[in-house]
Formats: sequence, C-alpha cells, structure tokens
Amino acid sequence: MFSLNDPGWGRNNNNGSEPPRRPGKGDGPPDLEEVWRDFNNRLGAFFGRKAKRGGNNGGGNGGGGGAFMPNPKSLPKAIAVGVIIVLGLWLASGFLIVQEGQVAVVTKFGKYKSTLGPGLQWRLPYPIESHQMVNISQLRTFEVGFRGNARNKILPESLMLTNDENIVDVQFVVQYRLMTNGAPDYLFKTTHPDQSVRQVAETAMREVVGKKPMDVILYSGRTEVATDVQKLTQSILDRYQTGIQISTVAIQNVQPPEQVQAAFDDAVKAGQDRERQINEGNAYASKVLPEAQGQAARLVQEAEGYRAKVEGDAKGDAARFNSIEAEYAKAPDILRERLYLATMQDIFESSSKVMVDTQSGNNLLYLPLDKIMQQVARVTPGNTGSTAAAAADTPAPAPAPKAPKSAVPATQSGPMGLPAPLRDSLSINRYAR
Repeated sequence: MFSLNDPGWGRNNNNGSEPPRRPGKGDGPPDLEEVWRDFNNRLGAFFGRKAKRGGNNGGGNGGGGGAFMPNPKSLPKAIAVGVIIVLGLWLASGFLIVQEGQVAVVTKFGKYKSTLGPGLQWRLPYPIESHQMVNISQLRTFEVGFRGNARNKILPESLMLTNDENIVDVQFVVQYRLMTNGAPDYLFKTTHPDQSVRQVAETAMREVVGKKPMDVILYSGRTEVATDVQKLTQSILDRYQTGIQISTVAIQNVQPPEQVQAAFDDAVKAGQDRERQINEGNAYASKVLPEAQGQAARLVQEAEGYRAKVEGDAKGDAARFNSIEAEYAKAPDILRERLYLATMQDIFESSSKVMVDTQSGNNLLYLPLDKIMQQVARVTPGNTGSTAAAAADTPAPAPAPKAPKSAVPATQSGPMGLPAPLRDSLSINRYAR
C-alpha cells in the first residue's frame, strides 16, 4: 500500500536519494515525441516504409524517429490516392450557394456561359469556369440636379432650355433595377452601366423639356414629362442592351432660375387671375345659356301653339262655312235672315245704342246723339250749374208740337237725363224690328 505521506513515494526503495524518474506509459499522458513518432510511422507504413523506432540515445536514422524511405512498389498507389484527393477537393470548389434575389453569371475561360438561379449550384472549378454574383432585386436610385437635399443643387445637371427659350431648374430622381435575364448584359455589354443610366436619363429629360413650353413644365405637365422621360430612357437603354429596367422617374422640383424668380411669381399670379376670370365667365355662361335656351324653347312652343290654334280656327271656320253654304243652298232666304240677325246682334252687343221712336216724336233729330248722351251722362243730379251750362251750349230747338200723352212730362227728367228740348221729341222704347 502506498501512502501519500511516504517521502519515498515515486522513488526507488533501494536508494532513497535517487532522482525521480518519468512515469511509465500507463502512469500518465503520452509524450509528444511518442505521438509524433507514432504518426510518422503510420504515414510511412501507408507509403510502404517499415516503421523504425530508435532508442532514447538515438543512433543513425532511428535517432530522430526515422527518415522517410518510400517503397518503390507502393509509390504509384500513393500518388493515385493523392491525385484523387486533390481532384475531389478541386471539384468540390465548384459548388456555390446563390442567395435569393441574386443570380450567378458563369463564364467559361472568360466567355459567358450561363446564369444560375438561387439555391445550391455547381460549376466547373477555377480556372475553367468562374462566376460573378449579381443582385437583380435591388432597387437602385440616383439623383439628377441635386444631391441629398433640394438645396444642394448641381446646376450643370439641372439647368435646361425649354421650347420657348426659357431656362428652368429641373431636379428629378430615377429608380431602376436589373431585368430577370439582364445580368449578362449588365456585366458584359456596357462598361459602366450605372453611369450610363445617369447620362441617358439626363439626356432624355433635356430632350423632353426642350420640346415643351415653360408653363407646361412648371405647372400642368409634370406627370406627362416624367412619363415621357421614363419611356425615352427605357428605349435608349434597351437599344444599348444594358439589361436595366427603369422603375420610376419622379420630378422633385421644377422652378425658374433664382435671378428671375420674382418675375415668374408675378406671372403666376397673373395666370391665376386669368384662370379665375375664365372660371367666372364659364359660370356666367353656364347660367345665362340655359335661361336663353329655355326662353327660346318657350317661344318656339308658344309659336307652335299659336300656329296650331290659327290652323284649327281656320279649319273650323272653313268647315262651318262649308256647312252654312250647304244650308244656304237649301233655304237662301231663311239663312240670309238668320245671318242678318246674328250680325246685328254682334254689332249691338259691342256698341252704345240710342233708340228713337219716330212715331211719338217729330222728325227733327240732333246729331250726333252719342256725344249728347255722353255730355248729359257727366251731369249729376245735384250739379245744376253744370246742367245749365250744358243746356246753354246746346242749340235752341225749334218749337215743337205738343207731345202726345205717352211722352214724358216736362217737369220730370227723361229716361236718360236728356235735356228738356229733347224730352218732347225722343222716347226710348224697347227695340223691335
């Protein structure tokens, strides 16, 4: 039994003063030299060399763990195995992972071969084939005429000439991305594709602005200008085969140069006043025209109604005349008498009448009788002065014979207030033919 308190533990029992020895193989971890020597022997055995182990003192070739002495018979096998390993590693270097939204453009000896989509892909290892990753889902953006903020103007890019020979300051933004199959064209057909997009967009904007007047660009035609620029830019890029798709062209700011800004503000106010007056005129026209059209329609309808009435009356009169003519042909005398009575009835209904009974009076008549009746009608019963004056103005009648008993007495007024000289000669009776 060993005791930890034994001072001779780990030493030789015969001689307590002997220095300690290295523990045996089973007493501790293996020595580093032993590990290296074992690895060297195994590697040598793989290549056909016999394992040799030297003593601690070492001597000859065995002192350093043995030199590499290949076996001529197993050398081709070892070379073949090494070639297979190297070839496997070389072929494994052709695997690649393509992320979502990207494509891998594969070239064979520098010439385009194919495009690989997302996922685990394989190509021939370098130097036969190589690849370039291209992000086709990224939305690229650049600014023309300014950088970052509208105040940071780039005047050589933003100042443009319009159709009416005015200068405008145009600032816009262009957004684009690569087409699905446009990665090869993006890499190989254009040297600097991003810079080409900027130059093409600026050229297209200058061309579109140069064909339009200034008022259209400043106020009413911004959307139209942006659409035209996008179409023209896309057509140029397609002709250059850049593989780029223009997504948006947005005009951020359009204004005249700062030197003439005040004058253009006045022009804008004048234009607004003009639009206001035009709107007021249109409103007045919208109010007056319907009324005039309504009045014209009413007049037309009245004229149509009057025409229909006249035509109807004429047709009725014609029909009545035809019927009367037929009756007249049957009994002319009776019909003539009826027409005479009807005519006299119409005449007497619409005129004042003075009836004179010649049998009860003399043959002397005062004309015009209607005027005398109107003068007498103005005389009231209480106004004797007016009656006397009217009687004085009337010519004195000639002496008349005594009126018959049927005449009106002189002391009484006549039926219509006639003067005294006429009461003896006039008598109003009921008309009888």
